[in-house]
Amino acid sequence: MAAVSQLTDLAPSLSPRRRAQGARAAAVVAALAGGFLAAGLGLGFLAVLVLLLWITSPYPDSGPGGALHVVADLWLLAHGADLVRTETRTGVPAPVGLTPLLLTALPVFLLHRTARDALTPQDGRARLAPLVTGAWLACGYLAVAAAVTGYALAGPLYAAPLRTAVVVPLTVAAATAAGVWSAAGTPVVLLPRRRRPAAASAAAPVAAPADARAGAAPRAEGAARAAAAGVVALLGGGALLCAVALVMHAAAAQEHFLSLSATVSGRFGVFLLAVALLPNAAVWAAAYGLGPGFAVGAGSAVTPLGAADYPVQPVFPLLAAVPGEGPGGPLTWAAAAVPVAAGIVVGCFAGRAAAPLPGEREQSWRWWPTVGVTALAALGCGAGTAALAWLAGGPLGTETLADFGPVWWRAGGAAVAWTAVVGVPVALAVRAVRLRGAEPLPAPPPAARRATVAPSRGRRWRWGRQGWPLWEPRSRLAEEWEEDQGGG
Repeated sequence: MAAVSQLTDLAPSLSPRRRAQGARAAAVVAALAGGFLAAGLGLGFLAVLVLLLWITSPYPDSGPGGALHVVADLWLLAHGADLVRTETRTGVPAPVGLTPLLLTALPVFLLHRTARDALTPQDGRARLAPLVTGAWLACGYLAVAAAVTGYALAGPLYAAPLRTAVVVPLTVAAATAAGVWSAAGTPVVLLPRRRRPAAASAAAPVAAPADARAGAAPRAEGAARAAAAGVVALLGGGALLCAVALVMHAAAAQEHFLSLSATVSGRFGVFLLAVALLPNAAVWAAAYGLGPGFAVGAGSAVTPLGAADYPVQPVFPLLAAVPGEGPGGPLTWAAAAVPVAAGIVVGCFAGRAAAPLPGEREQSWRWWPTVGVTALAALGCGAGTAALAWLAGGPLGTETLADFGPVWWRAGGAAVAWTAVVGVPVALAVRAVRLRGAEPLPAPPPAARRATVAPSRGRRWRWGRQGWPLWEPRSRLAEEWEEDQGGG
């Protein structure tokens, strides 16, 4: 026993390098497991929902395998993949690419939350770099996505492999990057002033010169906040406009809802689909208020000025609320208030950023930076609107069903125009109101003709006799400065 104990005591222990390698390997495995778990939770939620509808249906169309194929198809559709329906009347495969945005929120939330939790500091656990952790987490998630794509190919409704290989990794990367960004520390420019760390506030200069006053309230912050507020205002106005349209066409929407299914489970499924498409309807209504409108079939357009080439619509409650009246109707006037309200919101946010302290002119911007920030916010609002319009549309079949939703570049351009035209005067007016009664700024003192410390090599700048800056040794300059002080 003594010999065994001596051999154990003399056995080499793990080096710090090997312990670090083992900790990093464990962190990689944990990140991969987090990706697997996020994908599994999304699939599990959809599986419970679809299987519940399948079990309660009195006349199921297929067995459990068909229900699981529907789960896989819905999960891939939530990531932006286009589905292909092979069982059609004409025999020609029909694409299904209209993604319910509320369904997309599920994988985005799970990926964001998993990435943020994976980077949260924990005692006794090694941590990788934020980007490395996000990359391994995305790899685990994409491995599940590849398996689900292969499984869904055997069904009558499958995901288009080429688009799935492009769109799903982009969605996963964007959601994971948002989670990593949130865990690593949101940039100070996007945090409210009352929630900013003290270090960031202390780093700001106490007093700024007259030509740097615009930097006291960062222009990037003002533009970002105003643009985000404008997009939220457009979506809120679109949701309100959609609700008004549903109330005005309640009888037709109820008739469509009851005609789609005669069973409780079938009507519950139609209700869930309509709820998942409500964010899409809000984006469509916002595009309608902006002016370009949206398409409800190939070659059609529904705008406040009327509907052109209006095709026969599928039976669905939300499509029953599509306005068909011409210009001058109550819905047309209500639609005009949506972009005006968005422009007012952008202008109010930009004006408050231009004059953060009422009655204090030293921390305010001049009028031209206010106009520039408002214009930049209008561009940001247009970019956000264009992205949402692109996500909210897609095909539902072939021929007349090949085009649904707004045209993204038209909706984005109209958002830029509306928010810029309305927002700039509102921003200037808000700035003027907040600076009412403020004392004028004092004139800046004349430039002192004294030496300032040079950044290197022991030399200093000084002003010569004719007003030209001279570069001289420190000793000579110090002597001249002392002579000026003594002579004064």
